[in-house]
Amino acid sequence: MQFHLSSCQWASVTPVVGDTSRDPRLVSHWQLAFTPPSAEETVNHPAFASVIWDLEPHQQGTVEVAKGRGGPVKIAWEIHGDGPTKVLLIMGLAGIKTSWQRQTKYFGHDRSNEYSVLILDNRGMGDSDKPIARYTTSGMAADIVELLDHVGWTSEREVHLVGISLGGMIAQEVAFAIPTRLRSLTLIGTTAQFESGPAKSWSDAMWQRLSFVIPKSEDQSIFDTGRKLFPQEWLAAPDDAASLPSPKTTSRCGPAPGTPDGEYRAFDSNFQRFQAQELFKKRHASWFTQQGFLCQLIAAAGHRKTPQQLRTMADRVGRERILIMHGTVDNMITVPNGEKLIKLIEPGMGLIVEGMGHAPIMDRAEWLNGLLEERFTAWGKL
Repeated sequence: MQFHLSSCQWASVTPVVGDTSRDPRLVSHWQLAFTPPSAEETVNHPAFASVIWDLEPHQQGTVEVAKGRGGPVKIAWEIHGDGPTKVLLIMGLAGIKTSWQRQTKYFGHDRSNEYSVLILDNRGMGDSDKPIARYTTSGMAADIVELLDHVGWTSEREVHLVGISLGGMIAQEVAFAIPTRLRSLTLIGTTAQFESGPAKSWSDAMWQRLSFVIPKSEDQSIFDTGRKLFPQEWLAAPDDAASLPSPKTTSRCGPAPGTPDGEYRAFDSNFQRFQAQELFKKRHASWFTQQGFLCQLIAAAGHRKTPQQLRTMADRVGRERILIMHGTVDNMITVPNGEKLIKLIEPGMGLIVEGMGHAPIMDRAEWLNGLLEERFTAWGKL
């Protein structure tokens, strides 16, 4: 079923998984039916050593940015694929380059002659510098514009820009700064200014913010984050072995460490794969620090784009080049944020997706990759 909002396509998409977030009886049943593994169990799982896929980039490096903005700050980047269609992916809060590995594989390895995919670690995470300072989404966007200059992606209408969550906030600022260099703009699960929605009180909204920094056990912290990011039925479902890369069939893919045949192994559940990715990141010597996380959180909390700024940006990028999507069961940035963003920008395509959570790059990767590929092709003809 489709609803038309001015020139915007507003589609309600048939859910892939059930929406259990609004029925406490179903939530309770899920909690009883699914017992999440402990961190120790997951670290000792045969698939843990290969949770980060060994996808060899076609180019990689670091670049010093922000030399006149309190820097320099080193930003780590990779380009996967060497095709003519250029795609820039901007990750959200506490995410790292490899969080995009399902998209990196699909576009930069399985279709490497068609796409070049640029991924990076935002300041504060991964292999990039982590200065203790007041981060802003505009400053993080300026880092990315300098990175684009460094890799030579400077032509008009050259870059398909995709941002998720905090990455979507940064993407808004990139689009505001260099609108005519973008071939398209895709915003996933993000906001122009965080709003808790009409059903939440001020105290509920404040508690949601504080929940990020309240000390918890490692197991509890990852479990709570998983429930905010993903539909609960997906978390309990078996890990999808068919989506894994293979050194035999995936180009520039190294063998999985610790397996006799080099093949990548499945976990017991989707939750366990997410848990393993978080554990791997947090136990890496330099990828994750609490200080870097808090600096990024401050940037997200302080993000503000006015209606006039959004309209100006959309005018200059071109509304027919913009896609905005938000899930109805997004428990990290609730759906009123996405609905408002669609109303203000009036993109060529605005999707409110029934049953989708905050991170479709993982739980709906096949659907999302196919949709992006379809849109990249269409936008390439404009």
